[in-house]
Amino acid sequence: MPTDTAHPPTVPALARPLLPWWAALLVSAVAGFALDLATPAVGWWPLTFVSVTLALMTLIGRSAGGAMLVGTVYGVAFYATHLEWVGVYLGPVPWVALAGLEAVLFGLGAIPIALAYQWSARYRARGTVQLVAVPALIGGLWTAREVVMGAWPYTGFPWARLGMTQVDGPFPEVASWTGVTGLSFLIAVGCAALLQWGRAGGIHHPASALPAAVIGMGLLLVPAFPTSDAGSFRVGWVQGNGPTGYFDDRSPGDVLTAQTAATVPVLGQPMDLLVWPEGSVDSDPLQDRRTAAALDELTARAGAPVLVNAATTRGGNVFNTSILWTQGDVDRQLHDKVNPVPFGEYVPDRWFYELLAPDLIGLIQREYTPGTNPPAVTVNGIGVGLAICFDVIYDAVIWDGARQGAQVYVFQTNNADFRGTDENLQQLAFARMRAIETGRSVVNVSTVGTSQVIAPDGTTIASAGVDIAAAGVTTVPLRTGLTPASILGPAITTGITLLAIGGLMVFGILHRIPRPNASSSRRQIARPEGLLKV
Repeated sequence: MPTDTAHPPTVPALARPLLPWWAALLVSAVAGFALDLATPAVGWWPLTFVSVTLALMTLIGRSAGGAMLVGTVYGVAFYATHLEWVGVYLGPVPWVALAGLEAVLFGLGAIPIALAYQWSARYRARGTVQLVAVPALIGGLWTAREVVMGAWPYTGFPWARLGMTQVDGPFPEVASWTGVTGLSFLIAVGCAALLQWGRAGGIHHPASALPAAVIGMGLLLVPAFPTSDAGSFRVGWVQGNGPTGYFDDRSPGDVLTAQTAATVPVLGQPMDLLVWPEGSVDSDPLQDRRTAAALDELTARAGAPVLVNAATTRGGNVFNTSILWTQGDVDRQLHDKVNPVPFGEYVPDRWFYELLAPDLIGLIQREYTPGTNPPAVTVNGIGVGLAICFDVIYDAVIWDGARQGAQVYVFQTNNADFRGTDENLQQLAFARMRAIETGRSVVNVSTVGTSQVIAPDGTTIASAGVDIAAAGVTTVPLRTGLTPASILGPAITTGITLLAIGGLMVFGILHRIPRPNASSSRRQIARPEGLLKV
């Protein structure tokens, strides 16, 4: 008796490409550019959902190689525009290198998503697997790619994440429960569920829209996790607008002089803490007596400790250090930047990269050592969480500060090398999202702008624009109580990643198990001996 294997296999309808090659590449490029428009400075947050949905459409029916090509096109369109600020002062090589690396990694991460669509194509379009399990798996795989790219190589670059695009939208409060990674996951799941509804019949089968509707309502209706009022805190902050750029003309002490001059207008006002930005002191105050004396005088005039930042040398190592400066070396506390920027603050595998671009690598003389001390200080019994510049994008630094007892956050940054670009507004969006995620006020102080004081709900209390000297004293609310994101964030990140990998493996195993079709089953019922021949 002939069996089904004698007939050419048919491709399940759900395994066929939604778009031809040329259209998939074009749509992928448009989707990548749309995600850039969803981020500051434009900040059209709804485009995130459009971008993800279009990107997923291009991956359905693609082979592994095709998925990588389509995903890389998306990555090039997004990262080349989103990270344009990288090459403003250092030229095109760092920009092309970083954007190119991120695009390739993004393309590699598209392969598991395409496989998930391929391996699940055997299940009914309107069944639970397609409408619930597949969107959850796709969302998990998209988020797992974010997690991997945010950790590797060289501590990763978690700058571009779906969750971070929503700070001006109606959904950021969800991050206080799930963290930014969890918010990215829910966005990706929602987009995947919406796409599955369309594949199941769209408006002709409204019941299939239920999973997408549940995700959408959850994102919209979940309130911010309530943290507890713990009083208020008066913070003085100073944007000195000094010569802090890598190639700015300056003499020793010019940055300290500019910061001191910009501070004068707020001296005499009552404050609990005075904050200066990253790189606000251009000599090591732990080694230079004149600098230490100048900070002692400033502390006395302010009537409060001063949180400054400088490059410090201790034990033969160089650190990017925030120092809570107090008179007479009493209660002086230090925090060193946890994640120095590769190719900015140190050069990994320097010998190798000097072979490729010796002149460019030669510009980076210092080799900053990663810090290991807690990202928090205590000011008169009040916990202050810290993040230095790009450390604001690393979840672990923020969560660690919360667990160290932070009741307010201070983020110090130096944006001088990115004047006139979107970088400072993109980083500011991270600061605002961190306020929402932790339920804490944030004081984000830049050397050249934009500086902002941010309430626990992410709204702006006070700000200073770019390229001006500015200072102020702002009273911010203090909060206690840890949000679920601060407690469960590591477990959520790990859990989503492992479940996505495990789910893909399960679909891969099930895909290899033959599934008899209806006609073969009928033949087997009519002629039992056929079972022996199959």
